[in-house]
Amino acid sequence: MFEPVKVGFGQYLTDFYASLVATTQPMTEYLERGIAKSIAWAPSRMVDAAEEMLASWQRNDTDSAPTQPAKLPVILVAMDQSYTPTGREFAKQIADAMKVIMPGDTKQRLFGLRTVFGDIRTQLVFAAADEPTARSLAAQFLNFIDAVPNRRFGYSTTFAGISEDWVATIESPDIPAVAIRTGMKNVVMLAVDITIKAQIPLYDAPKAGEPNDGKGVPGTDDPAGYPVVIEVDFDDKALDLQQAVTADSP
Repeated sequence: MFEPVKVGFGQYLTDFYASLVATTQPMTEYLERGIAKSIAWAPSRMVDAAEEMLASWQRNDTDSAPTQPAKLPVILVAMDQSYTPTGREFAKQIADAMKVIMPGDTKQRLFGLRTVFGDIRTQLVFAAADEPTARSLAAQFLNFIDAVPNRRFGYSTTFAGISEDWVATIESPDIPAVAIRTGMKNVVMLAVDITIKAQIPLYDAPKAGEPNDGKGVPGTDDPAGYPVVIEVDFDDKALDLQQAVTADSP
């Protein structure tokens, strides 16, 4: 369900990588390496096991050369498995389903919509063989998210073959980069915790056998919508009676 947010944040990190400036010699090589060999997703847990994740990265064959370990520096990213609803002072979920027509739906189908609005704790570890490089990477990232346009990023969700664009917000960018103490020699690791606030739509449509508008096939990626009222017929006699009662009223 939150995979679109992860994809969107991946693009956000691509933009950050493109903004980096080399302030040390190792960073010069890092920027020439390309993002695919410079930033990696860690397992879906926080970096309490930072050493294990770095070891996994170093076992990776980033240069198609098994005899050469993965290079430093590197940025490791992990999204926590836990989930916390976003505080109501910031946003409100749509918990009671409402009927909507998705923008861009040429069939104008009526679907049910709820939204989940949650906080996604995300952690980045900046690892390098020297302190100046690790500190520069962390500092430049914190500078990047401090820019007003970079305090949010976009992501897309899809339902019934229709894509919708959403925006996630990064909570206060005023955060520190904390050193991770490890038993690894010649490796400096700094961790940055951020909280991503994201809204995810939950659409629903009639199931097989339920009344629908006939504009799709229930249970498929092109579902039918809920039936809508197209025309209302009034009983002429009932209408005449109502008018007569109204006319006789004092």
